[in-house]
Amino acid sequence: MSVSVCVGDYAKTPYCIPGLEMNVYSMEELCYCMKENAFLLDLSLMNDRLLHWIDQECGLKELARALHPLVHRQGSLSSFVGTVLEYVGLYEKSVIREVEQMLKQGAGLSSIEKRKSQVDYLVKKKKYLAAVREYDSLLAKWRESQEQGEVLPAVNCLAAILHNKGTALTRLMLYDRAAECFLEAYRTDGSENYYRDYLAAKRMSLPEEEYVAFAAGQPEGYRYTLELEKDMERFMQEWEQQPEYLLLYSRRENLSSGDRQMYDEEGERLIRTLKDSYRSSVSC
Repeated sequence: MSVSVCVGDYAKTPYCIPGLEMNVYSMEELCYCMKENAFLLDLSLMNDRLLHWIDQECGLKELARALHPLVHRQGSLSSFVGTVLEYVGLYEKSVIREVEQMLKQGAGLSSIEKRKSQVDYLVKKKKYLAAVREYDSLLAKWRESQEQGEVLPAVNCLAAILHNKGTALTRLMLYDRAAECFLEAYRTDGSENYYRDYLAAKRMSLPEEEYVAFAAGQPEGYRYTLELEKDMERFMQEWEQQPEYLLLYSRRENLSSGDRQMYDEEGERLIRTLKDSYRSSVSC
């Protein structure tokens, strides 16, 4: 049995994190919320109420004193959060540096840009279904803000949201929907890379004969279709060197040699691995 020792006292009165509207009762909960929502944090986090909570509710007077100059002398948000994370020791230094870097990147960004960065992080962590839902929410927010005449980030931010949603959809093998996102991203800011991704998604979603007909109807993208076929050939060669391919090849060898038991055992193990990977990618 393992025992987790908390840093400081468990608060009787929770602290509500500004912007996140989350109540926390311990320093560990505060650290977790800051890490998982780094791109949504802003300077409102650095206030005397938090210092008082750390001092009085959690009993960490030393930490409160260390944070006081950052609050009252316009210290950076990344330094403030990094100081808290290092003091509590819930995460390794590499994780703390990553959080600090995210905060530095998010300085001066709009709420939409900050949210986009957080959703991009979901894709990085292979939480593809959750990412698609959050991108849809972001796009709805963009339309709402546009209708209300609010100031929005540059149009390339909208194109990037559409493109990254398409990327998440490709990871779920929903290539037809991904193609729609890539095409809309291309029409939004004209990036050639988005058009190339559109062609690649169509290449994966259509049967070969249909794709050939589709490509023939893309005279402006003829050069890209040729480059795509070269890339596909290269990807296939690289795939044939991967452990996963070699495993599948060895399974065929087992079957052809009559070792049915080994073939079935490897098949069951491979299916379990694929199922676990898929469940992880669609979990929220």
